[in-house]
Amino acid sequence: MKTWEEVIKFHGHEYPGLAIGYLASKGAKEYLELEFSEDEEIVCIAENDACGLDAIQLMLGCTIGKGNLLIRLRGKSVYHFYNRKNNKSVRMSLKNKSKNLSREEYKNLLINANPKDLFEFKPTNIKLPEKARLFLSETCEVCKEKSSEQFIRLQEGKKVCLDCYSDYKRFF
Repeated sequence: MKTWEEVIKFHGHEYPGLAIGYLASKGAKEYLELEFSEDEEIVCIAENDACGLDAIQLMLGCTIGKGNLLIRLRGKSVYHFYNRKNNKSVRMSLKNKSKNLSREEYKNLLINANPKDLFEFKPTNIKLPEKARLFLSETCEVCKEKSSEQFIRLQEGKKVCLDCYSDYKRFF
C-alpha cells in the first residue's frame, strides 16, 4: 500500500480531498480484500471528479485508460468499488464532518482514521459494468477525424462524429 507521502507526490499537493481518496482506498482494500489492479480486477465508480481520484489511481490501480475508473458525476464523496476476483462490492459514502474542524485538522483526521469511522459501507446500487471493449475507429465524413465506432452516428447517409452530428430536437 502506498504511503500518504507517495500520494502527495503523485498528486502534487496536500489537500483534504486527496485524503478522502486515500482513506477510501484503504477502506476498500481491507473490506474487499483488494490487491493492486494490474488490469480490471478492481473497478471504481466515483460520484465526483475530485482530488481523491488520484489517490485511488495510485493506491488501487484504477485508471480511466484501463477502463476500471469510471466517473458518474453527482458531486458526492461516494465511491463504488468492485472486486472481480471474489465478486465482492461496496458503496462507500463519506459521513458529514464536524464543523468545528479546520481544514488541516480534517485532513489529518482523514489520513489517520479508520475508514469505517468516516465512511458508511453499504451494498452497491450500481451494477458492475462490463469489462472495457476494444472498438474500431471510423472516419467522420464531415470533419475527417477518427472517432471510436460507438460514437459515430448516421446522418443524411454519412457517418458523422458526435461533434458534427446535429441532434433532432423536434420533440420535447
